Amino acid sequence: MLESTDKTNDKITDKTTDKMADKTNEENTAVTEPGTGNRLVRLLTSEGMRYLFIGGCTTLVNLVVYTILCKVVHLNVNISNIISVAVSILFAYVTNKLIVFRSHCSSFGELVLEAVRFIGARLATMVIEVGGVFVLYEIIHQDELVAKLETQVLVVIGNYFISRFIVFRDRKK
Repeated sequence: MLESTDKTNDKITDKTTDKMADKTNEENTAVTEPGTGNRLVRLLTSEGMRYLFIGGCTTLVNLVVYTILCKVVHLNVNISNIISVAVSILFAYVTNKLIVFRSHCSSFGELVLEAVRFIGARLATMVIEVGGVFVLYEIIHQDELVAKLETQVLVVIGNYFISRFIVFRDRKK
């Protein structure tokens, strides 16, 4: 009778182990099967997500420099804005080139042309940003940080399309 109970326990243990193995396999295949976990990885590493992350970092650089110049150094709002935008343009070029669009230039001339296109495009959106902050702060009398944040939304969206379709359009994959 004892031997029969041991065999029954072994069968129960085997069935439990098999169920646990099946569940583990299901969990693992959900991540590794094509079209499931791979989609999430592709999304998180996509150009758009990289742009959003770097755009957020660029915005943070812009806002930190702006806030320090306005609140700590007590520089004029518009001068602080121009300096913060200039610093963030330099940060944005390097990070967009290397991380977002993974652009590679085959010559120094190509690098200069790409940098000129980028800086020119960012200067165009800088006009929108500086003008927007000026209108919102000086004329409408909004808080300077609120005015800055509102213009940042428009600038980030505009900069993506300019960078994607004008500046880094000839990049090699």
